[in-house]
Amino acid sequence: MRRPTSRPRKPVGRRRRAGTRSAARVPGFTLGEVAAAVGGQVVGDPELTLSAVRSLEDAGPHDLSWVAAERRSAAASGAGALLVSSVEAAAGKPAVVVDSPPLALARWLELAFPGRRPAAGVARGARVHPSARIGRGASIAAGATVGAGARVGQRTRIAEGAFVGEGAQVGDDCLLHPNAVVEERCVIGSRCILHSGVVVGSDGFGYVWDGTAHRKIPQVGIVRIGDDVEIGANSAIDRATLGETRIGRGTKIDNLVQVGHNVVVGEDAILCGQAGIAGSARLEDRVTLAGQVGVNDHVTVGKGAIATGQAGVTGSVAAGAVVSGMPAAPHREFLKSAAIVARLPELARRLEELERRLARFEKGGSSWKSESPRS
Repeated sequence: MRRPTSRPRKPVGRRRRAGTRSAARVPGFTLGEVAAAVGGQVVGDPELTLSAVRSLEDAGPHDLSWVAAERRSAAASGAGALLVSSVEAAAGKPAVVVDSPPLALARWLELAFPGRRPAAGVARGARVHPSARIGRGASIAAGATVGAGARVGQRTRIAEGAFVGEGAQVGDDCLLHPNAVVEERCVIGSRCILHSGVVVGSDGFGYVWDGTAHRKIPQVGIVRIGDDVEIGANSAIDRATLGETRIGRGTKIDNLVQVGHNVVVGEDAILCGQAGIAGSARLEDRVTLAGQVGVNDHVTVGKGAIATGQAGVTGSVAAGAVVSGMPAAPHREFLKSAAIVARLPELARRLEELERRLARFEKGGSSWKSESPRS
């Protein structure tokens, strides 16, 4: 008797539906609930039920999305509903009209995805010195360390592997992600977020040549960080040689940013990924450094100034200026120079042709005549 042919085995585990990774899923919610949460006006059925938040390109009929700028069309999107700044931007779809769709999105996501809050207290396996002061409602996870004389504010969360050094201070409602480090005596304000791998208070890069070797200059200052600062993964804020390295209130720092010793960064600045600021530079309020910008030591970047991607700031920048290139120059001048650089191959070819014609003329050939229409 023939044995039945065995069927191929199916892979173990549930098959992932295409595109699910980009969705932010929450229990079902209505368009009216979104409008109430973000202070917007409903266009369409307020009882329309949605189940996820997706980007405009990936959204389906049960998803909420948003139109961040008028140049992005919602007409081709499959989204079930939108956050928009005008009825026209919704392209006939159900929507919530708000002044700023990105801000409304942020508010909705804050409500729909509240951060996980562990139980208050010191977990078994945490190392907290007896002289450390832990505020009411704070949580210290297993594997975290809080040194002698350190202070951790109320409701602050210190995650696994994070380190708060001797005499350091961390304010209220902060979050130190796994393996974030606040070195001894450094001060962190309230409502700050330090992502994994952040080091606040690493030694500044200070050496002096003594005739035979580079001798280290002791770095005995601190870092002081204001309230509402967020620092991205693997960024380093060096302690001052003397005095303080300072980061002002509301400043946001991306991943992989280096802030040198004795730097002063003002309030509400934006420092994008891989930016580097050399020692004793000063960035005033609301300065923006785009990705991979470098700032020389002892220069000042004025209030509200912007350095575009990969700019090299070698001298001080006036308040409100926009600079680009290396060395950084006013953005309009940079664009003119870039246009000339793009034409260099053509200009070199024309110059070679002119030299050949001039050589023939000098040898008694026919006289040269310009071919330029402007001549």
